[in-house]
Amino acid sequence: MLAALRNAWRIPELRQRIKYTFLMFLVFRIGTHVPVPNIDIAKIQEFLEAGTLFGFLDLFSGGALKSFSIFALSITPYITASIIMQLLTIVIPRLEELAKEGEEGRKKLAQYTRYGTVVLAFIQAVGMSLWMRNAVIDPSPLTFFVIAVTLTAGTTFLMWLGEQITEKGIGNGISLIIFAGIVSQLPSGLGKIIGYMQVRAINILNILALLAVALLVVIAVIYIQEGERRITVQYAKRVVGRKIYGGQSTHIPLKVNQAGVIPIIFASSVLMFPGTVAQFINHPWAQAVAAWLQFGTPLHTILYVLLTIFFTYFYTAITFNPMEVADNMKKYGGFIPGLRPGRRTAEYIDRILSRLTLAGAIFISAIAVMPVFIGAITGIQGIYFGGTGVLIVVGVALETMKQLEAYMLMRHYEGFMKK
Repeated sequence: MLAALRNAWRIPELRQRIKYTFLMFLVFRIGTHVPVPNIDIAKIQEFLEAGTLFGFLDLFSGGALKSFSIFALSITPYITASIIMQLLTIVIPRLEELAKEGEEGRKKLAQYTRYGTVVLAFIQAVGMSLWMRNAVIDPSPLTFFVIAVTLTAGTTFLMWLGEQITEKGIGNGISLIIFAGIVSQLPSGLGKIIGYMQVRAINILNILALLAVALLVVIAVIYIQEGERRITVQYAKRVVGRKIYGGQSTHIPLKVNQAGVIPIIFASSVLMFPGTVAQFINHPWAQAVAAWLQFGTPLHTILYVLLTIFFTYFYTAITFNPMEVADNMKKYGGFIPGLRPGRRTAEYIDRILSRLTLAGAIFISAIAVMPVFIGAITGIQGIYFGGTGVLIVVGVALETMKQLEAYMLMRHYEGFMKK
């Protein structure tokens, strides 16, 4: 591992990308401590300590909500806008055509997503500024407007930061920003556990059991994220002139969790949006919705599982097309032994992929809601890192290491992940 890191540092381009990524992390962490003007932070923290939905949102923002910084909305409006845009791509023919136009079409869709992010961020920012009216030092219309614009600008800057990391750094920028935010909250979570121990609210056996479960979860997440089913593919021999092409055997790797960490991020963002908006509306039904959608409630847990399963299938369908794979195999003379090329092959791949996706979706759903049951058993409440955090942190770390691996193998260096 250390040798691989040294080799990575020796590659000038890779060294620059790593430096740039960590520089952007530093900018992000500095931004989480830049407060929005005219806000009484003490009142904000009192509300968050009550264990509301915002405690879960604070996890994604890296503690920015607790200090009510310019990044308090986090990157969730961008994620919500991305979900909406991907759904619209399916139902609106013009957007579907853009998605198939290659790089230029994707750039256009990315631009629409940015516009949607700004609109959603402003809506949430206005709602949040009104919700914060008791914590606003000078509650004038201009103050509320300044707060809303500041929060919107913060989310827009985070979106730009993520895009810059993707382009000039290592890994997916948006995922890495969420990763950095969650990791930064780990000391706070450990401090909360230590606090429980000091007041004897939890015994040492529960702590040891919790640590053992955490270790097993990390191992299980790595196993599932890296697990794959390999479908054997053979290529027919072709004679071109005096040369013989094909005849070799290869495989199609189908991952158990083809969608990665995207479903869990999407499900979390979708659940946070209506609950967050409902908290801002001073009406009994809105307050009831906000209470129902708090992290750990039965409704939240059920919806979390259903949305995670839905987005796992949805994102897998977007990123992997069995018919396209079957057509490409047929085009180059490939076939699965015992199956006709074309439609029968596509149906076979789709059937296996559906089973794998179901297993992966159930697994990540179970891990995501695991903190609810652990909290009920151990008595540790209000620790939001839990399964969602582990899935995102481990998943993003693995994806980033794979990208580093690819860079190093291109330069003929041995990578991190030995087979």
